[in-house]
Amino acid sequence: MQVLQVQLEVGADPAEVGRARRWARSRLAGSGIRLDEPLAETLILLISELVTNAVVHTGCPAVLRMLFGPVGGPADGGTVRVEVADTSACAPKPRHADGDDTNGRGLELVDGLADRWGWQPEGKGKSIWCEVDRCCDGGAPERTGGAFEPGAYEPSCAVTNRA
Repeated sequence: MQVLQVQLEVGADPAEVGRARRWARSRLAGSGIRLDEPLAETLILLISELVTNAVVHTGCPAVLRMLFGPVGGPADGGTVRVEVADTSACAPKPRHADGDDTNGRGLELVDGLADRWGWQPEGKGKSIWCEVDRCCDGGAPERTGGAFEPGAYEPSCAVTNRA
């Protein structure tokens, strides 16, 4: 099984989120995912949310990684994994936004769009990851629904949702 991994170092400036999106679009196109596919749009939105969370909530630089590769047999379209690692050891704190709140929706959005997501310690910091399954017919992957539960995460252990 061959897996392609690409990564980008992201500075601690919120303006870096736009650069991360542009970089990710070019890597998606290079991996054979058309930019007009729903899969590409979903991945760009997930990347935007995870990089924004890392930069805004930690104030630290981060590393964005995308991994492209098959997961199962030939009938499987494969999976795209997005990881954002930062140097903050603080666990992600999912919140629930109400009404006109201007933030607090990021991890809920990740939970609703990704097939699986979680976080794990990495070095002195952590890595938050999500995976989106590719369809072999080129269509949008079927979503399995959310398992988001605010406050359900322990900072001392890795957590996986919808494993």
